[in-house]
Amino acid sequence: MPVNPTRMELNKLKRRLATAVRGHKLLKDKRDEMVRRFVILVRQNKELRELVESDLAEAMEGFVLSRAVMSLPAFEEALLLPSRQTSIKVSTHSIMSVNVPHIELEDAEVNSTLPYGFVSTSADLDQAVLMLTDLLPKLIQLAEVEKTCSRLADEIEKIRRRVNALEYVMIPEMESDIRYITMKLEENERGNLTRLMKMKDLLAQNA
Repeated sequence: MPVNPTRMELNKLKRRLATAVRGHKLLKDKRDEMVRRFVILVRQNKELRELVESDLAEAMEGFVLSRAVMSLPAFEEALLLPSRQTSIKVSTHSIMSVNVPHIELEDAEVNSTLPYGFVSTSADLDQAVLMLTDLLPKLIQLAEVEKTCSRLADEIEKIRRRVNALEYVMIPEMESDIRYITMKLEENERGNLTRLMKMKDLLAQNA
């Protein structure tokens, strides 16, 4: 869109450019810090996931082994009732103005009581059930970290688009408009100066 080549417009564009440059720097700094924290969380997520998957695989192996030595009715009866009841509390906290979840178990103590007697069950089943009980806090932590990574990734992408829009569109357009207006004003000044010199020469000739 063409701009009006006036000094008022030039001053307004210079103020807007200064604001855009400051905003661009602040957004870049925010993006870089968010990326730094995101990388830390991604590494934590990777470590947690590997740990959880390893423990789950070991627990599942225990279930398979126990099923091999137990009858199906005894196996199903042993796992019919849960060993514990629990609840979680979900809240949010802010990371660089991004609301991310915080999930915690309401009961801090882990109940290691098994829901069945030991007469008709195998040791592999006992170990598998206890492993799953111990794994619950890690699963909750993994869910929290993964959701936090997801929200930070979305926000980083939004900031990246804003930074690119300022850096490659808005700031260059304003700089181009400023150069255009400056050139027009200088051209007008030269034209006025030329007309004044011609008028001076005409007045001198008619004197």
